[in-house]
Amino acid sequence: MGHDVVVVGSVNADLVLQVDRRPLPGETVLGQDAVTLPGGKGANQAVAAARLGASVAMVGAVGTDAHAAVALDLLTSAGVDLTHVRTVDGPTGLAVVTLAGDGENSIVVVPGANAAVTPASVDAADAVLTGARVCVLQAEIPLGTVAHAARLAHDAGVRVLLNVAPATALRDDVVRLADPLVVNEHEAALLLGHPLDAGVEAAQGAAAELAGRGAASVVVTLGASGVVGHEHGAAWSWPAVPVEVRDTTGAGDAFVGALAAALAAGDPLRDAARFATRVAAASVTRLGAQPSYPWATDPLP
Repeated sequence: MGHDVVVVGSVNADLVLQVDRRPLPGETVLGQDAVTLPGGKGANQAVAAARLGASVAMVGAVGTDAHAAVALDLLTSAGVDLTHVRTVDGPTGLAVVTLAGDGENSIVVVPGANAAVTPASVDAADAVLTGARVCVLQAEIPLGTVAHAARLAHDAGVRVLLNVAPATALRDDVVRLADPLVVNEHEAALLLGHPLDAGVEAAQGAAAELAGRGAASVVVTLGASGVVGHEHGAAWSWPAVPVEVRDTTGAGDAFVGALAAALAAGDPLRDAARFATRVAAASVTRLGAQPSYPWATDPLP
């Protein structure tokens, strides 16, 4: 039997710097702490899905430096199949996260080994990819690889969850393979080529516009304002779950991983999104990305 979810994407180490507030341009501030944690959007989403009980395989790459062990630690403990995570010469991907006292963050990502996740890497994992129920993709690996994996999965009848993060302009022929296309407001604006007004109504309009470009379904995440969706010509929304926020790092990935796990289990998209908002809410109450993700037995807010 195949995996519930296969994630083709980035594997990073996250250097998290805790500060009272993020520095202004040219300013130096003192930090309270620095810690290195596993991260990368692909790995985050894989861990989130696996901790919720999905059978997950990862396609990606790490380097030959000490960060590789950190990057793979929680993937391993969550039971993710790492058969197709290659080790390549050079550094592992690295994200430097500046985390302010209000829980908001600024992130700089250096791709490192993630640049070596090529279409050939996807072809080497063909049997795993085409045997899954859901294929999850993001934009922290080369976009040509994203497009190749999406086509391969789609043509095999595998549901493609395409998370266009970080924000980038993907071609419409790739967007049309998504079911769902998952974006936040900034990513939606870049794909559409125009700014969005704030609020749920504007996000619903953006979701409908993106669906008009051919995506079978669209989900727009709005952080504290919740999530909206569009499928089969109809719109829906869910409010965010109110919690005390400690760290928003990786919350979007928690949402995507939970969404993938629920879709693989057969839940309708709207119900899967409601579940994913609860998982994302749980994640922001704890420090870090992967370490904050709940297990299937954990209570959710």
